Amino acid sequence: MTMGQQVDPERIGRAVAGALHEHWGLFLAEGIILVLLGVVAIVVPPIATIAFTLIVGWVFLFSGAIGLFTTFYIGRAPGFWWSLISALIGIAAGVILLARPVTGSLSLTLVMIAFFVVEGVASIMYAIEHRNQLTGRWGWMLVSGIIDLILAAIIFAGLPETAVWALGLLVGINMLFGGSALIAIALAARKPAPA
Repeated sequence: MTMGQQVDPERIGRAVAGALHEHWGLFLAEGIILVLLGVVAIVVPPIATIAFTLIVGWVFLFSGAIGLFTTFYIGRAPGFWWSLISALIGIAAGVILLARPVTGSLSLTLVMIAFFVVEGVASIMYAIEHRNQLTGRWGWMLVSGIIDLILAAIIFAGLPETAVWALGLLVGINMLFGGSALIAIALAARKPAPA
């Protein structure tokens, strides 16, 4: 698209609606998987919290190790020391989370507060922006965003005592509502959008 061309919002809306219609089954499958994982996390939140902490620990450990390898493989490139420090911090964070997942869950709980706030605002803005287009089910996405903001407030209000179980429970609730929203959007997108 050149700078002189104008954007046609209706054409873009039709393209998005067409893509949703074409891939509605994938959205439905993702929604169902999220709902099932959400139910499991809600039923056993302490285990979900520990599992989440361990997964994040492994991600930090592997990303730090890969960063360390590439830092030394590339050699004395500009930013060598910053890359080295970043890789070592990633490795250290991974080791700490893997060695002490219960303690690490408090730090991750603080990160989750930020995540729920950002995701909630983004979901609300997505819903508002698409309320007159696409599937007509924008209200589900709006509710999902409001729930995310409520979850962030619940996590923050219960710190530090709730960090052991709240992370797993709230991630489960988030997955349940997010999956439900995807299912609603997928089911509405089954029918082709009007031309």
